[in-house]
Amino acid sequence: MGWVVYGLLGRLRRVGQRNLAMAFPEKSEQERGKILRGVYRSLGWQLAEFCRMSRYSLESASKLIRYEGLENYLAAQAKGKGVFVLTGHLGAWELSSFYHSLAGYPMSMVIRRLDNPLVDAYVNGIRSLHGNRVIHKDDFARGLLTAMQLGETVGILMDTNMTPPQGVFVPFFGVPACTASGLARVALRSEAAVLPGFLVWDISEKRYVLHFGPELDLIRGGDAAENIVANTALFTATIESYIRLTAVPCRVISEFCPAILETEIAAFRAPARQSGVVTVEDQKFLYPALLRPRSNGRVAGNEWLPHPALLPS
Repeated sequence: MGWVVYGLLGRLRRVGQRNLAMAFPEKSEQERGKILRGVYRSLGWQLAEFCRMSRYSLESASKLIRYEGLENYLAAQAKGKGVFVLTGHLGAWELSSFYHSLAGYPMSMVIRRLDNPLVDAYVNGIRSLHGNRVIHKDDFARGLLTAMQLGETVGILMDTNMTPPQGVFVPFFGVPACTASGLARVALRSEAAVLPGFLVWDISEKRYVLHFGPELDLIRGGDAAENIVANTALFTATIESYIRLTAVPCRVISEFCPAILETEIAAFRAPARQSGVVTVEDQKFLYPALLRPRSNGRVAGNEWLPHPALLPS
């Protein structure tokens, strides 16, 4: 199915080619093409895996998946202040939280509601079969703080587009990208542990490896706003390191994931980029076709709303 989508949806393929050119300028066109084809193949695998997830037992799933670095997760959990699993749309992200719950470690996941409520209920039902809980993005802040107060684990996909003030611009593959700052804000406030977690395919073993890295050392002290930007940059750099390691960034075909500024736009808006703040006028300049006024038709300052295509997925 991945190959069918690759062949039929030329616009998405071109978006992937453009994003890979920005992310990996040092690679040849042939190398980037191989990565892009791997993205579509991986997405096809994921769809097949999701259809099978409800039938998995721990015994059957363990033949397909193994842990690496589980001790890092357990050490973070033992602190009792909550755990944030920093992850992204890399590898088999849906299967990772499902397997973790199947192994006896249920967690919450920050998820955007799907447009079709029936499909949304069906998908979330499978995600939650073994104790996982869904935190919808419209209840993001309260859900995270409550989970940390209870010492729970929350998985956050950080490689999605945001717009200021919910996001700040930090480097991603050497290009400024507007990235959600909520994780940094809550982690600093709650003193919860943050560690990376990714489920990726190991070619040599021919199975998935659910890898948990060591807990990240957050930047504290000094100006609170600067700490938020610095830690968001730390999280983004961590995700980038895993993408480079696996060379399969599964969301490169998404046009808004994250909102990477084109070189000429970044240069034009350099002051906003340096301050980490983008005004409404900046947003209108960057996304002229993707912003809409409120229903009353008035356009005044912060009454501009992001187009649905700019909302996190």
